[in-house]
Amino acid sequence: MDFEDYRKHDAVGLAGLVAKGEVSASELLETAVTRMAQVNPAINAVTMDLTEWGRAEAKREPTPRALSGVPFLLKDLGAQLAGSATSSGSAVFKDQAAQADSAIVTSYKQAGMVIFGKTNTPEFGLMPVTEPALLGACRNPWDVSRTPGGSSGGAASAVAAGIVPAAHASDGGGSIRTPASACGLFGMKPSRGRVSFAPMGEGWGGASIQHAVTRSVRDSAVLLDAVCRPQVGDPYFLAPPERPFAGEVGRDPGKLAIGFTTAALASDALDPECKAAVLEAARLCEGLGHVVEEVVVPGDLAAMQQGAGDVIGASIAATLEAEAERRGRAIEPDEVEVLTWAMYQRGKRVTGSNYVRGLAAIHAYGRAVAALFQRYDVLLLSTLGSPAIPIGHLTEDLRQYTPRLFAFMPNTQAFNNTGQPAMTVPLAWSQGGLPIGIQFVGRMGEEAGLFRLAGQLEQARPWFNRVAPL
Repeated sequence: MDFEDYRKHDAVGLAGLVAKGEVSASELLETAVTRMAQVNPAINAVTMDLTEWGRAEAKREPTPRALSGVPFLLKDLGAQLAGSATSSGSAVFKDQAAQADSAIVTSYKQAGMVIFGKTNTPEFGLMPVTEPALLGACRNPWDVSRTPGGSSGGAASAVAAGIVPAAHASDGGGSIRTPASACGLFGMKPSRGRVSFAPMGEGWGGASIQHAVTRSVRDSAVLLDAVCRPQVGDPYFLAPPERPFAGEVGRDPGKLAIGFTTAALASDALDPECKAAVLEAARLCEGLGHVVEEVVVPGDLAAMQQGAGDVIGASIAATLEAEAERRGRAIEPDEVEVLTWAMYQRGKRVTGSNYVRGLAAIHAYGRAVAALFQRYDVLLLSTLGSPAIPIGHLTEDLRQYTPRLFAFMPNTQAFNNTGQPAMTVPLAWSQGGLPIGIQFVGRMGEEAGLFRLAGQLEQARPWFNRVAPL
């Protein structure tokens, strides 16, 4: 199969070709590997080459599964693949091989996917850009001078560049939605408890969730069906849906009550092009028959952010202190990046009561926002504060780091901490040709409704054939 044929299909489409015997898993993998060799030097999306592992897997006799034979990449953070290291973008963990697969990796293998590499991520997923010292900067296929976002930047860059149609990703403050928006992809952050982190514990007090970035809506739904299995001992979980998510894509979403805002929740204002994109998306939804009204998002955002910062800092401190105990010597400042060290120091200062009060602020924010959804089915707002920013913009002046951080990602972290499902849909492009994602947030546990809406939007404003010029 040549690349042009390969890129015409999403993951479900490729699996269909394998099922009909029109192409083999090995042929698909070699197409993906060839594309990776062509474009990865320019974007640095794939940072661990597991091609030989993939080739061995692709040679196995295929069985009829949802995604049999589809080439796939894991993010180098959060998911363990037995026998390979998960660096988390840090030199501290670059040589520690996993003893067993994570539950999500087991599910991917059971779905028939062929894993052949791992993707770039910032150190411990702490930044919304992907420029780790260990792995090097990842670049956006729409403009290689700009970031693909983060922390699933490598995943989004690889999908946008056509290496794979979908890739594993995770989201603790926007890390699926940010790169999906920056790279012109569909990105669903599922509800808290929808996807297990087993055998690991919760991520960032329950804020973090795993899933994927995809080119099509149905790929996201099929992938979520494959992995939304509660594991024994999960600290919280959602029961599998009544109907497969894949069956929701294409169903009529009905007449929805949609509240929208052009606000930048954690910053002063949106970039004018992002604001215009929100207003156009609101008009689109109204034209599709939904009731659309402007709203103000309630809740004490500042208190939530302070609490989330304490939870994240304490989590980083716990991770690094556990590693220090394992190896018998302290973590030194030169072993991690400057911002990671600062978060580590913050985390060490978080007391038990600070942590509990932080969680209380997070939960209070979630209750306040949930009240909005007693009247509205969906909240519509910009995913990001601006299109993709230049490489190095966040860290070139550390005194400006925090305002620049939230100017770029003002609207995503809120919904990690409420636990609600939120998706970014590539409905707009800037005058300079950069993608602009629109975020839609649903009620807790109601991914099905978001998938129905996403399918409707995908039909109304198709984006699948709009590909990066790399």
